[in-house]
Amino acid sequence: MAAVDDLKFREFDDAANLLAANPDATTISIDEPPEVHKNQHGRAGERGREEDDELLGTDDSDKTELLAGQKKSAPFWTFEYYQTFFEVDTYQVLDRIKGAVFPVPGRNFVRLYIRSNPDLYGPFWICATLVFAIAVSGNLSNFFIHLGRPTYHYVPEFRKVSIAATTIYAYAWLVPLAVWGFLMWRNSKVMNIVSYSFLEIVCVYGYSLFIYIPTAILWIIPQKVVRWVLMMFSLCLSGSVLVMTFWPAVRDDNRRVALATVGTIVLLHALLSVGCLAYFFDAPELDFPAPVTPVHNGTTLITK
Repeated sequence: MAAVDDLKFREFDDAANLLAANPDATTISIDEPPEVHKNQHGRAGERGREEDDELLGTDDSDKTELLAGQKKSAPFWTFEYYQTFFEVDTYQVLDRIKGAVFPVPGRNFVRLYIRSNPDLYGPFWICATLVFAIAVSGNLSNFFIHLGRPTYHYVPEFRKVSIAATTIYAYAWLVPLAVWGFLMWRNSKVMNIVSYSFLEIVCVYGYSLFIYIPTAILWIIPQKVVRWVLMMFSLCLSGSVLVMTFWPAVRDDNRRVALATVGTIVLLHALLSVGCLAYFFDAPELDFPAPVTPVHNGTTLITK
């Protein structure tokens, strides 16, 4: 049989000899390096922060911005410059529409859907579809309101198309321009204000108007109560998208300024909704003159 000393590992003997020669020396365990614990805790903390950022929509998207800065932009007078604003696929557009129709509290619409690739394709076609939906539905609503009256003669009002187009596109471009200018002005005074680009604000307003397309079609129903209930429902959905987008941008500003800014945004959005419903659908009752039937004996007969 082998002696007990023969079964000892020589490494332990060498370590014991080294410690005996230098008692102040430090030892390191080879079972698991301390860096592994640090890396595991660091990765767990980073993973937790990423999950929180994804849930709250507060990710700064530094990688996206760096990659966007590396792209070479074409001059603004070339076709390639404007082509970049329409480089979006169907899945991205549908995802952004879903985000605008079903807003989630605590999630920023710009950071979750727009910032990676802002586009003009969705806002342009949403506004165009909404223009024709309002104009056509407004004419049909006027027809159904006066349907059955013998004195009523239906005449399509094509001017409603131009009025709707002017109203919708002016709102979808001028209001974002004013909001963008205001945020830039406040950003020069308050450092903590979040800045959005003009294209991102246009995307928010454009996609927030999608809910009014099915609402405009349902406004054909000749019941004022139903119309106003539908209008309030659409206003709450689309308005919540705007509030959850712009409130984080101004909440660090003066309290009164922040509340006034968000209140103005909601007020302008409500004026658009009420104005479209009142002008295109809740038209006043027309007083049609009774037809005059001539009589052979020289008198006229008014029929009722």
